[in-house]
Amino acid sequence: MTEEADVIVVGAGLAGLVATYELTKAGRRVLVVEQENRANLGGQAFWSLGGLFLVDSPEQRRNGIKDSYDLAMQDWLGSAGFDRDDEDHWARQWAAAYVRFAATEKRQYLHDLGLRFTPVVGWAERGGGLADGHGNSVPRFHLTWGTGPEVVRVFVEPVLAAERSDLVRFAFRHQVDELVVEDGAVVGVRGSVLEPSDSERGKASSRTVVEGFELRAKAVIVTSGGIGHNHDLIRANWPTDRLGPCPETMISGVPAHVDGRMLAISEEAGATLVNRDRMWHYTEGLHNWDPIWPDHAIRIIPGPSSLWFDATGKRLSAPNFPGFNTNESMKAILSTGYDYSWFVLNQTIIGKEFMLSGSEQNPEFTGKNIRAALASRLAKGASGPVEAFKQHGVDFVVAGNVAELVAGMNKLARGPQLDAAEIERQIVARDREVRNPYSKDLQLMAIANARRSLGDKIARVASPHRVLDPAHGPLIAVRLNVLTRKTLGGVQTTLDSQALRSDGTPFPGLYAAGEVAGFGGGGVHGYNALEGTFLGGCIFSGRAAGRALARTLA
Repeated sequence: MTEEADVIVVGAGLAGLVATYELTKAGRRVLVVEQENRANLGGQAFWSLGGLFLVDSPEQRRNGIKDSYDLAMQDWLGSAGFDRDDEDHWARQWAAAYVRFAATEKRQYLHDLGLRFTPVVGWAERGGGLADGHGNSVPRFHLTWGTGPEVVRVFVEPVLAAERSDLVRFAFRHQVDELVVEDGAVVGVRGSVLEPSDSERGKASSRTVVEGFELRAKAVIVTSGGIGHNHDLIRANWPTDRLGPCPETMISGVPAHVDGRMLAISEEAGATLVNRDRMWHYTEGLHNWDPIWPDHAIRIIPGPSSLWFDATGKRLSAPNFPGFNTNESMKAILSTGYDYSWFVLNQTIIGKEFMLSGSEQNPEFTGKNIRAALASRLAKGASGPVEAFKQHGVDFVVAGNVAELVAGMNKLARGPQLDAAEIERQIVARDREVRNPYSKDLQLMAIANARRSLGDKIARVASPHRVLDPAHGPLIAVRLNVLTRKTLGGVQTTLDSQALRSDGTPFPGLYAAGEVAGFGGGGVHGYNALEGTFLGGCIFSGRAAGRALARTLA
């Protein structure tokens, strides 16, 4: 069988689009094989908030933030906790290369494609409390003006132009079942053609097979994503020893097609998979009252002021404050024997501090409406999407006093019934600490520190006040569920995104990028992510794969 193209890219998500863009810039012919229809170009990235991790950017400097490669690398290594000689060998090198990219050419590379950022830099994953430990020392979360769809657009448009020039061909509804290996090299893919689908973006589609296919090329790049919607795979790889028992109830933060199939297919062909037990799921998941895909869940991106209680009604201790330390908070919640927790807050806090993940939940930023964006962040009330969740979401309780609030919480509980007097005692104890500008309460210290950041003070963190002050009411409780999201391990690769075999040697003809490769090297994040690094990891690893093959193919 003759070659269909110079390179086959498996998956039309962000990493696949970036690789395709780089290849076509060099005049290479690319065949993109995708199990979904054309409506799903860009994959999961389309639904993202569009946050990107940048270091020492103009936006940071204008916000008075002093950042550097050395500080960012300290944060990355303190968060990653690399401790596996073989599995982390390439991940360490990818970490240094990626942070260098984020501190140098990443912004200009994206700017040249037309991507722009909002002026306020967010402070995500604030950390575990030590300078050399987990977390971002400074705000680094740069929100794309246009969110996920804009990140996708700047790569889709040149790829579609290359399609019109016959450099790119798409094979939609083609599900890869096997990598074709001959003489020790990957030379193509085999699989199943699925029946046509006109499903809207993100909707679950048919898996009815109509025929088989085999396609060949000089090389294959796998960019098929992770395991986020495959709860069976998540359970099989869940790190019980590190995080506690796998949650019984999990809701999905990614579309149904994020199934992880290509991980096993790549391994069966001879690629090495590493760090399977490293994952990044969120503790602040909400059941979506208006879902797009099956089990569609939304994450709260919280400011630091909500009081966080476990399922037994005990306030979580430091550093488990909202937005600080995802995996440690997960461990603390699961250690109770239950798989959910609670935020308790009021209308002032929800109005200032609640942001929802997802491009569709932030129409003012996605639609590039500057007036609406300013009104949303500076207004006293909550945004329209947040208010809609408060009114319609099954995880929300709104009440005028603590007794009514806890009664509503107990109706939603999947575990023990909470004691209203004990919940009120803990809130009152915290409220007494607000009378002075200083406190022994570490969460209040963290709030004061956050408000020293210009972006947080203006747009993300409410002024300290008593939660039970009627002027800031009503009271609100939110049941928080475990939301599945990212795979931090995957196909181990060189810095060129070339897959490795079990003996550590490069696998001829096979490359992997994006989440299927742990965003680079089989796990560039180690055990923890600094946020804004997932889209960037897809871009950096897809770019590496595309440029390497553009350079080396005969």
